Amino acid sequence: MNRAGEGTSSIRTATRRTPSTRARGARALVAGVAALAALAALTGCTSAAAAPGRPTVVIGAKQFTEQWIIGELYKQALTDAGYDVELKSNIGSTNIIDGALTSGQIDLYPEYTGVILQVLAEAKSVPTNAADTFNEAKKFQETRGLTLLKPTPFQNRNAVAVKPAFAKEHGLKTISDLKKAGHVVFGEYPDNLEGALGYHDMVKSYGLNDTELKTLNIGLQYTALDHGQVDAADVFTTDPQLAKGGYKILEDTKGYYGFQNVAPVVHRDVLKEQGPGFAKVLNRVDALLTDQAVREMNRAVDTVRLAPSEVADRFLRANHVT
Repeated sequence: MNRAGEGTSSIRTATRRTPSTRARGARALVAGVAALAALAALTGCTSAAAAPGRPTVVIGAKQFTEQWIIGELYKQALTDAGYDVELKSNIGSTNIIDGALTSGQIDLYPEYTGVILQVLAEAKSVPTNAADTFNEAKKFQETRGLTLLKPTPFQNRNAVAVKPAFAKEHGLKTISDLKKAGHVVFGEYPDNLEGALGYHDMVKSYGLNDTELKTLNIGLQYTALDHGQVDAADVFTTDPQLAKGGYKILEDTKGYYGFQNVAPVVHRDVLKEQGPGFAKVLNRVDALLTDQAVREMNRAVDTVRLAPSEVADRFLRANHVT
């Protein structure tokens, strides 16, 4: 899963913001986060007093909505707990932000556990469950002077979606079943063509020999499916457009897209500098990030057009983190 996210900015400008939609969205978000607050399992209060002379921590985030929100959640929770924090969003794809981390330009960023193994470690096989994926990803990062903190409950996985009528017509339940449909036009975002989790490797792995590629910016897959411009498309499981229904997810029987919980990747010397309370703040935030919570926050930014900082602020307050 190459969550480069370039092209997401086109999503952000595709929906026109108006006062009325913003007001309705704000009310919906308040209701949403209030409900989430009632469900949230608080993992205990963390209080880290400001320490004079403690270095500023630089957080990085990739170039798409979910990363902007998580970056803001980390920044605001840490700042409230007394840490000096700077957030740099829109850094780039997995390899670019990993380079920023290992070169010391940033101190931590949120990464997907399967991406660590499949893209950075270039593992030839991936674990068959989320816990092993996390453990192997952490083991890999610790060979590089880095480590992973606790993972989120939610995953954001790539998946292959089709329209239900198309699935019924050809009897599709799995990605492999796409072969039954004959010639298939497949929608893929431009930055996920090559490498692990990329289009070319996926069609090779599943033996989809009669597949035509149509590149689409992230967020445009659904319109293309609705209008019959593509037969199948790569989607993200926490995308609010997917939650609206109207699409069938084909089973990934080979486990091609892996397990993709999020965990902060951080320099071990940063944890030592900042003290044990630093990790506790991030662990507390990550424990709150369920599928429902993340999907709702993504919707608030992509559809309602609230700023990621505003969404993060409301979520943290509703869950009594700040």
